[in-house]
Amino acid sequence: MSDLLEWMRAGAGEMLGDLGEYVRLETPSDDLDRLAAGRDWVVAWLGRRLGAPASVRTHPGAPHGDTVVIDYPGSGSGPVVILAHYDTVWPVGTLAELPFSVDGDVIRGPGVFDMKAGLVQAVWALRGLRAAGRTCPQVRLVLNGDEEIGSPSSRPVIENACRDASAVLVFEASADGAVKTARKGVGLFDVTLTGVEAHAGLDPTAGASAIIALAEFVLAATALTDLAAGTTVNVGVAGGGTRRNVTAGSAHAGIDVRVADEAETRRVERALTEWRPADPRVGVRLDGGWNRPVMARTPAVADLYERARALAKDIGLDLRETAVGGASDGNFAAALGVPVLDGFGAVGAGAHARTEHATVSGMIERAALAATVIGSFA
Repeated sequence: MSDLLEWMRAGAGEMLGDLGEYVRLETPSDDLDRLAAGRDWVVAWLGRRLGAPASVRTHPGAPHGDTVVIDYPGSGSGPVVILAHYDTVWPVGTLAELPFSVDGDVIRGPGVFDMKAGLVQAVWALRGLRAAGRTCPQVRLVLNGDEEIGSPSSRPVIENACRDASAVLVFEASADGAVKTARKGVGLFDVTLTGVEAHAGLDPTAGASAIIALAEFVLAATALTDLAAGTTVNVGVAGGGTRRNVTAGSAHAGIDVRVADEAETRRVERALTEWRPADPRVGVRLDGGWNRPVMARTPAVADLYERARALAKDIGLDLRETAVGGASDGNFAAALGVPVLDGFGAVGAGAHARTEHATVSGMIERAALAATVIGSFA
């Protein structure tokens, strides 16, 4: 892999030029015009860097960003799928406050770490394979514009694109350089409580307080947390009532659930579904569900990690693995039973924060490693 590493080093300036052009296109998840511009730039850029693909399919995602599936021909029994999203959490105007910059080894800019550097690394990995004259496998790039809001439109497209994959590489940002071989499943639930309004002073027993029921629910929901099992339940949003002298007729809460295995998924969902307030006059409605399944460290995932770790040794890189509480589109692929390696993107820190940054050295090393891992499937 040393020749690929040297090739990446020689092209680092051009690689950073690609990244700078990409980061300067603001692509917040909630701006369809900006997302369309970002999507079109990426597709055109891929054509310039990799040539004409075998096929380009755009799956409309309205009211969210579109998903583009791009296939490049090659050898092998199934495609190596590259997952990357082009939307970011940053609103339009952030670029003026946090411009793209390179200072020594540190690269800054909105979305540079999560996850625009990752896609640039993936494309340069494919360029490096070609430049080295190595055989390339079939490659399928899946690029979505709604990952940061839970991939509501792109999920079925991602699942369909990954079913026949020989491997799925997710170019999300790394965890302090480590790739991610396990991710928690995520549940997003909303509870709505409907009480009976009454004058709190004149007739204090006539009403049925939705807020009292909400307090009961918060305690019951958070009690479902089991840190030893890897389960957390967070009531992050809550509110209700109309005036202080009115028994609250309504209340609501938004819940984030993280689980490390499917048994916990069933336990938590059953408990939330069956919960009832002490006052039977208060009605309950539970909405939402599981946004992403658990990404378990299956034997297929472990084998792919060991392959990448062995190849990383060729450039003196100790490729570590980790399990994280956050989820990604890799969860969808892993649930299909295919080999998945996540966190293959940028080395840096500060996802979703103004301290967001990636490193030049990390881009070079990861692009060279990605080229070798992808090439091993040819």
